[in-house]
Amino acid sequence: MKPLMLQGHERAITQIKYNREGDLLFSSAKDNAPNVWFSLNGERLGSFMGHQGVVWCLDVNWETTRLLTGAGDNSMRLWDVSNGKEIGKFNTTSSVRTCAFSYSANTAVMSTDKQMKSICEIYIIDVRNADASLESQDPIMRIPVDGPKVTSMLWGPLDETVISGHENGKITMWDLKMGKEVNSVHEHSSSINDLQFNKDGTYFVSASKDCTAKLFDTETLECLKTYKTERPVNSASLSPIMDHVVVGGGQEAMDVTTTSTRVGKFDARFFHLVFEEEFGRVKGHFGPINSLSFHPDGKSYASGGEDGFTRVHTFDPSYFEYQFDY
Repeated sequence: MKPLMLQGHERAITQIKYNREGDLLFSSAKDNAPNVWFSLNGERLGSFMGHQGVVWCLDVNWETTRLLTGAGDNSMRLWDVSNGKEIGKFNTTSSVRTCAFSYSANTAVMSTDKQMKSICEIYIIDVRNADASLESQDPIMRIPVDGPKVTSMLWGPLDETVISGHENGKITMWDLKMGKEVNSVHEHSSSINDLQFNKDGTYFVSASKDCTAKLFDTETLECLKTYKTERPVNSASLSPIMDHVVVGGGQEAMDVTTTSTRVGKFDARFFHLVFEEEFGRVKGHFGPINSLSFHPDGKSYASGGEDGFTRVHTFDPSYFEYQFDY
């Protein structure tokens, strides 16, 4: 299983994401230019130039025509994927931590950080016919978040709800018709770094700093499974074809230089979805894994690390033949 090494960022990767067909892989990092790559051969297609700070999050719509990025320069930008040009930008009062297109891509959600005098807020923005006038437009809805800030976000089914993960380990569901919290669970004891759906959006996996990843039901937010590791989990992704979860993390980035790669445990770990049993590891990164994503066809996965590399691993035939004994 020889990975493709995608080297296009000078600093740590913050998020990677495949488009729906899986032919393109988008990556954002702590430098200011998100990149897009061909996932098949690892060739770089281009960069999106314009941000002035750390790009924390990105999302691409269903048809791969538009890209959404949120950054530390207090703006969220909308890009045309075909030519890398900026369509519009939306300014905020603090840095944008999460952003996501709704399923229909008519609207987008984003959340801002709690900084200085500004509180954490969730914004819902209409991006149907976005252009340069996006700056002066008002959001459809602003939900102020009292308490710990939002660190990750998903759209619920039918674009009616938004699910947010918070710094204290809480997961909250917001009803967008009322703009209110309708459900919340507090299963994690520390910050939630990542939330990712399964293929059909019926359940999602959360990755937390409390060294676990958990599986939740989308409707009820009931915690179904827990995958335990010894290190903080930065990202987790669900396989679209197998009952597998890949979990990645490692120690805090600031402690990395004081230990060897062996001790750091920067491997991607594979767990069985149902039995919560670890059955494989993939080594590779020289620092914690910050973001993981399965390819939509389930035959490969990508990981982005604190070392600034994105690695695309294609599974060997033995992975598909592997049967869990039960």
